[in-house]
Amino acid sequence: MSEGHKVVSPTHFPRPRGYANGIVAEGKLLFISGQIGWDSDAHIVSSDFAVQFLQALDNVIAVVREAGGGTEHIVKLLAFVTDLDAYRAARGAIGDGWRARMGNYYPAMSLVKVSGLLEPGALVEIEGVASLPK
Repeated sequence: MSEGHKVVSPTHFPRPRGYANGIVAEGKLLFISGQIGWDSDAHIVSSDFAVQFLQALDNVIAVVREAGGGTEHIVKLLAFVTDLDAYRAARGAIGDGWRARMGNYYPAMSLVKVSGLLEPGALVEIEGVASLPK
């Protein structure tokens, strides 16, 4: 967790698993557009759900790094997925990939099922907010 950030978790809430209920942050805000699981040539990297999810996360992280931040500066993520069963089945692989990229840091997060995404073949899109150091 970045200096100046504080996790907020009401004591009467269930313990969050894989996300934070809230984060108080200081710094410059970076709003990250929805990123999908494609490479630098705009090709979807795989039809595998976990691979696409982690590539979309990598793309979010790349935007944060380009702006001068790190994974610890990400304060909010919103994932749109086309198949909740595929997400649930991939949670183990996604969790392993998450920890390799983010460690045990979990920002405020939401995940929503959608009927489709703009790019053909995209199974997941992740957008976010980062609070960069001043």
